[in-house]
Amino acid sequence: MKDNTERGRMSEIVALCKRRGFIFQSSEIYGGINGFFDYGPLGVELRRNIKDAWWEDMVRRRDDVVGLDCSIIMHPDVWKASGHLDGFTDPMVDCKESKMRYRADQLFFGSVVVNGEIVGYVSVLESETMQEEADEKADKLKRKEGIQGELAPVELKPFDESTPEERPLVPSPATGKPGSLTDPRDFNMMFETHVGALRDAASVCYLRPETAQGIFANFKNVVDSGRVKVPFGIAQIGKAFRNEITPRNFIFRSREFEQMEIEYFIPPDDDFWPKFHREWIDVRKSWFSGIGLTNECLGEEVHPQDKLAHYARACTDITFKFPFGEQELEGIAARGNFDLRQHQDSSGKSMEYFDEERKEKYVPHVIEPSLGVDRTLLAVLCSAYDVDEVEGDVRTVMRFHPRVAPIKVGVFPLVKNKPPLVEKARKVYEKLHRRWNVFYDASGAIGRRYRRMDEAGAPFGVTIDFDTIEGDGTITLRDRDTTKQERLSEDELLDCLAERIEG
Repeated sequence: MKDNTERGRMSEIVALCKRRGFIFQSSEIYGGINGFFDYGPLGVELRRNIKDAWWEDMVRRRDDVVGLDCSIIMHPDVWKASGHLDGFTDPMVDCKESKMRYRADQLFFGSVVVNGEIVGYVSVLESETMQEEADEKADKLKRKEGIQGELAPVELKPFDESTPEERPLVPSPATGKPGSLTDPRDFNMMFETHVGALRDAASVCYLRPETAQGIFANFKNVVDSGRVKVPFGIAQIGKAFRNEITPRNFIFRSREFEQMEIEYFIPPDDDFWPKFHREWIDVRKSWFSGIGLTNECLGEEVHPQDKLAHYARACTDITFKFPFGEQELEGIAARGNFDLRQHQDSSGKSMEYFDEERKEKYVPHVIEPSLGVDRTLLAVLCSAYDVDEVEGDVRTVMRFHPRVAPIKVGVFPLVKNKPPLVEKARKVYEKLHRRWNVFYDASGAIGRRYRRMDEAGAPFGVTIDFDTIEGDGTITLRDRDTTKQERLSEDELLDCLAERIEG
């Protein structure tokens, strides 16, 4: 029951995103293109607010982090040195009958065992409920074959760990028939393009699959020009592109996305990196809480040593409980000095840093907090979405933290056919609009206007009524979450909003 509820919740969020102008399927009028999305009027504001909050807290308010903005297309040797050209792959498997394509490490299978004997195989796609789905399929197969006896739970493993003997026996998730899945094969996820007038081998370049390598390639430029001292970080926000085999879960995994990354350079001593690694985990979890993600939805997942990249000392994911399961929100890795050494060896340019305090040269190690803007935005949407009841009416409300809310304040004249009310409301709107993104709405009953702003996620509503122009001049301020109202003077209103939005 819970799973059905969570699936329904995700469907409702996706529907709201289109209805209210947060997110649209890219090229929708032509049938859409899988793995690409467009951000509408509310979505682009929410997205910008998240990036601005990250930049403000991670760069401007820190003395040890500076910014960078690198080009999307870089010299192809960058990707050869980093290992992306040869090793940036996912295992791919095709269904020859349905033409569906899957990531082999996200396609799971297991044997159906009755009374200790294998009577067939089942397959499922990776999900929070894949064990239950596999056991249901196993029970269905047992009943279909008319086999009596005790059915064992299905022991699932990814298809890329299957043996040549098992593969012909595994059914395709698309058709349910065994024998139609191809052997897993590597698929490079980088988008290839050409630079210049000629399309030949010499003109081949790539859209960057991550923003980190631009930081590493510019390490010496920043050190030589920025008067920075280790430990220090270089931050970047920018687009990246990965030709994902199976984009899924709305904007959680897409082919064009935006990253917010920091490469934090530290001395090479073994005593240093655990301290900095833990500090960054705590800093990043605190930041997520500060934009409205509750601690109950945040977690940590430590990568086991045998699953780490060969150059990594450690990696911890900050996770979030999405409606489709608990998934990685941000990865924080201790990457050693692999990247800088690779570029030093490949380019012939030194990446050594002279530490004046220690009177020695070394290639710094790095801690990398890396997250996606789109994935963070999805977490904010899922955390904010709520349905409650106000005065007997069911309302949909987006409980965005005021700092990231796309609209900060809705301004309403009580009625639109009284010129003094409208004139005063417009003046208040213009004053607030100089500072924040504010929406003016005079159409329909006041309750309906409140509901529209609740669904858009505006944390505050300001109503100009007859007491404002004929009485004590006070203005009504309504709180989105509690629906409580208070009356304030115009000066008090500005101070109150500034404190609640920016404080």
